[in-house]
Amino acid sequence: MICYEVVFPGAVIQGPERPKVLLNVTNDGWFGTTIGPYQHFQQSRVRAVEEGLPLIRSANNGISAIIDGRGRVLQRLELNAVGVIDGTLPGAEAPTFYGRYRELMFWGLVVLLALVVGALHGRARRGHHPD
Repeated sequence: MICYEVVFPGAVIQGPERPKVLLNVTNDGWFGTTIGPYQHFQQSRVRAVEEGLPLIRSANNGISAIIDGRGRVLQRLELNAVGVIDGTLPGAEAPTFYGRYRELMFWGLVVLLALVVGALHGRARRGHHPD
């Protein structure tokens, strides 16, 4: 993923094949010393957890890191640090619930909510007696 693509769940894995690792190469220099690089870094951790996949993040002027599939930061270079990360890449976790079903969870909740609202609406109409 290049730069901000890591913030979009739908852009992480495309197609039926599950990768063994996620890679995010980014230029966070334009954020300056705002909260932006920290938010961008945390969003990349969320993608690793969603997919259960390790993530390598290489960011000039940002936060670079090796993150495992549970979101744990194994190695890290801080904001504006110059250096190298030389670490062991962990293996992938089993596919997560989200990784298997993606947006089906969302649509399932929408249908469930519609059924509950419909049932409550029907119950309220049956209980209402006009005078």
